[in-house]
Amino acid sequence: MAFTTHTPKHVVPLVLVLQLTFLLMSTSFAQLSVSFYSNTCPKLLSVIRSGVQSAITKEARIGASLLRLHFHDCFVNGCDGSILLDDTATFRGEQTAPPNNRSVRGFDVIKAIKSNIEKVCPGVVSCADILTLAARDSVNILGGPTWEVKLGRRDSKTASFSAASSGIIPPPTSTLSNLINRFNVVGLSAKDMVALSGAHTIGQARCVTFRNRIYNESNIDVSFAKLRQRSCPRSGGDDNLAPLDFTTPKFFDNNYYKNLLNNKGLLHSDQVLHNGGSTDSLVQQYSQNDKTFDTDFVTAMIKMGDIQPLTGSQGEIRKVCNRPN
Repeated sequence: MAFTTHTPKHVVPLVLVLQLTFLLMSTSFAQLSVSFYSNTCPKLLSVIRSGVQSAITKEARIGASLLRLHFHDCFVNGCDGSILLDDTATFRGEQTAPPNNRSVRGFDVIKAIKSNIEKVCPGVVSCADILTLAARDSVNILGGPTWEVKLGRRDSKTASFSAASSGIIPPPTSTLSNLINRFNVVGLSAKDMVALSGAHTIGQARCVTFRNRIYNESNIDVSFAKLRQRSCPRSGGDDNLAPLDFTTPKFFDNNYYKNLLNNKGLLHSDQVLHNGGSTDSLVQQYSQNDKTFDTDFVTAMIKMGDIQPLTGSQGEIRKVCNRPN
């Protein structure tokens, strides 16, 4: 989930602001409910599931992209669908911020699902909730667990390039302490962080995000480094892709953690989870017990979905997901 960005000098005060904001808004998720649309849009779950299934049938990678889109949305001012907004005359959105630029994708899938939902229950379901459900369905369709999603989020009317650029989204160069701190800011523990990192069991990363690791780092399996160097030269080919889990890249399982035990983590921020630090034991546990991983991943996903949602009269229900009403 981590992609290249640079941490600005103003990140420390911003982190303090985000911590305060999280504390002030942490009660909002109490208004969310798994039955929120039971009466107003009873076909919601089947419409979203069908849309995600169709997209994954066409391209398995899109499941990982939808999951990552939800992650990058929630980490910036909460799970409010702000990442879906295009730039407008009054604000510059999040899509071209360094962690997202040329890497986040899946907007067309969310747009198509929203269009189908508007046909059966217009003006009822938020884009933020659609994105949350699409992430859940992506995991499950690709072989992972399922869970009940709390709903009732509303959509933000604006987005923030500066907030998305602030360093709150961990880059692939992150140290372990950096990862733990950035997750803590939004109310997620180190255990949540390690479990959520398991999302890298699916999806791909760009050469530019792992080039330094495969050429310059020592805690990497030599044969694995050489394998990745074939498609990621020392210069050029920045957008060439490689699977984050080279063993079963299209299936949601615990092989990501098994790879880390063998120094075959693709990103620097992957391998630091098992490199003699405080999270080694969790990686070992998840590598040995996929059920424990699934349980902890679900718990962490539900907690992430609770980050600063807009509820009640806050925000709006967008008619289309890429622009405010």
